Amino acid sequence: MLIYNTTFQVDDEVHDNFLIWIKESYIPEVQKHGTLKTPRICRILSHREDGSAYSLQWEVESSGLLHRWHLEQGVRLNDELTKIFKDKVIGFPTLMEIIE
Repeated sequence: MLIYNTTFQVDDEVHDNFLIWIKESYIPEVQKHGTLKTPRICRILSHREDGSAYSLQWEVESSGLLHRWHLEQGVRLNDELTKIFKDKVIGFPTLMEIIE
């Protein structure tokens, strides 16, 4: 099992709208696809810059399935994020392997 994590840097100006969008639109849309499972959103407390930072984590069975999801849905959702929030929200993806 792998963890697909996206760390989001969110400007204060769009903070509330971002959280609404991620919870009410993004997560439900990803869940419809069925590839990414068990979403967890966490506020990053060790963050020191302006704005807020969040980690959105999903479980995924393999990097191949993640790649397929990215092509079928991820690119479109990322474009939607950019269209709505412009440069006020920036996401950094990371793929992690559970070792224990």
